[in-house]
Amino acid sequence: MRSRPNPLPWFDRWRTNLIQTPIFGLVTAIFGSLSLLVSLVDRTGNAQHRIARVWARSCVWISGSKLTVIGAEKLPRNPIAVYASNHTSYMDIPVIFSALPFQFRILAKKELWSIPFIGWYLNRSGQIAIDTRNSHAARSSLSAGARALRSGTPVFVFPEGSRTQDGGLQPFLSGAAFLAIRAQVPIVPMALSGVYELLPIHTHHYYPGELMLRIGDPIATAGMSLRQTDELTAELRVAIGKLIDGTEADEFKSVETEVAGT
Repeated sequence: MRSRPNPLPWFDRWRTNLIQTPIFGLVTAIFGSLSLLVSLVDRTGNAQHRIARVWARSCVWISGSKLTVIGAEKLPRNPIAVYASNHTSYMDIPVIFSALPFQFRILAKKELWSIPFIGWYLNRSGQIAIDTRNSHAARSSLSAGARALRSGTPVFVFPEGSRTQDGGLQPFLSGAAFLAIRAQVPIVPMALSGVYELLPIHTHHYYPGELMLRIGDPIATAGMSLRQTDELTAELRVAIGKLIDGTEADEFKSVETEVAGT
């Protein structure tokens, strides 16, 4: 992956300001409004998820980047699971929606619900808000996530809880492991690469490039107890770290799927 220059070239900054950001806002408003309207008649959430995927792929295209998914063939084998990835950028969400073909619920920070259209979509589509500053509310959110898993709906989690400041892997919170053990479903490690360089925290300008999502082998939780939550959290972090480094990907031949690009 190429590194992001600092300062960013003037061409990238002006392209973002004059073309990409206005189009991104327009596309988000259009698909957000459409999703809200569809939610009034579609109780299954399937139509909303299809709209979200079109929005997500549009966002990747608008950014000028190409997304490749490695290990996509593993997804149908473990449809009901906790999916966990490193958190590198605001663009992580479009990448995840572009890559995961099935409907799922996101366990995300409560602050996102205050963003116009994005927050409205999260609320109407049944995503799960978690207040990391309130332990009682956080436990309630985890219970909602466990209920979703037991009802047959996968859950997606960023175990780091917030975006990385420097591109490196941060310490993990235990929520993802807790959910997987409580619902007795596998936890699937995933790793994002190139998205931090595209749009790191505290920046507003795109630097297009190659985006990659690597999907690892599921970690079974059958028979595990909640006392093993910290142990599973540590195992998950190691697995995602290997995927970021590419060491786990080198251990098997995996199908590469181009999801979106220019």
